[in-house]
Parts: sequence; C-alpha cells; structure tokens
Amino acid sequence: MFAKPIEYYSYDDYKHWEGDWELIDGIAYTLSKTFKIKHQKFLSSIIFAFRKQLDDCKECDVLCNIDYKVSDDTVLRPDIVLTCGETNKNYLTKAPKIVVEIISPSTAPRDEKYKFTIYEREKVIYYILVYPDDLKAKIYKLKGSTYDKEGDFLNEVYEFEGIQCSIKLDFDKVFERLR
Repeated sequence: MFAKPIEYYSYDDYKHWEGDWELIDGIAYTLSKTFKIKHQKFLSSIIFAFRKQLDDCKECDVLCNIDYKVSDDTVLRPDIVLTCGETNKNYLTKAPKIVVEIISPSTAPRDEKYKFTIYEREKVIYYILVYPDDLKAKIYKLKGSTYDKEGDFLNEVYEFEGIQCSIKLDFDKVFERLR
C-alpha cells in the first residue's frame, strides 16, 4: 500500500474557499470561526491604539484579519497589521511593518514557529505575540535577517523605530480592561 499524498494547494484554490483559512507552503489550515471576548478586546484595543496615532500619516494603515499573500502557496491572515504604502485592494502583497498575533492554545504552535519564520524571512520589521491569559506581549524586531527579542511587555510603553510614522504602544492601556 502506498501512503496517500498530502494535498497541495495554491492561491488559485484558496481564493474560492468558503470560511476562514490560511495556506502555508501549500497546506490548508482552518481558522477559528469564533473568537473569545478576550481576543476581541485585545484586537480592538491594539487597533485603536495604533489607529489614533495615524491621523497625520497618510502612508500607513492598521488593518485586521486581512490576507497577506506571501507567495502562490502561502497566504496568511494576521490578527493585526500595520502596513505602509500598500496599494492592492484585495490582499497585502508586501510585508507589513508590524504584525500582531493574539495567541490562543490552538494557534500557538503555528504563530510561534511557522508564521514566526515566514514573517522573519519576509522582513516584517516587528512581530508581536500577545498572550491574553498572561496579559503579556513579546516583541521581536528584525535585525539584519533574524528576529531579536526586544522583551516581554506587561505595562511598558514601546516605541517602534524604522517605520514611516511615529508610533508606540502602551501595554498598560492595552491590558488594563482585562486586569
């Protein structure tokens, strides 16, 4: 008996699927259809914090749950991105400046390993992993071709460098409604 081969998918397949999916190296991953209230609170808090700082920056946008087409066989759906100069109207085509993933037990291995490696390779300047149950965020900054951990953040303010717009994130405010 021969082992059944793993099915390989491309963006042409992906764009016709119903529901929420990610495609990593041709392998399809389903995304949760429901998000816990805690997840939504973090999502809205971070989006609001970023958005209110972008009023004077017409080049950058903060978006959530948008497709980032990395290649023909890899399409990611980050929780939050800060992107500058993106002109495609259907999906992201170039690396965001900042990617935020809100970690759940079901997504942790994918976010901490596979997506980490992809974002690093694609030169996303900042990768932020938010752990709702711990009220903690880990920030990684691209230095050269690899991520360097900037630290664990509980209630500190972090200023992002190397982005067209001046932007920072106050983790005390991000986490305050859930303490």
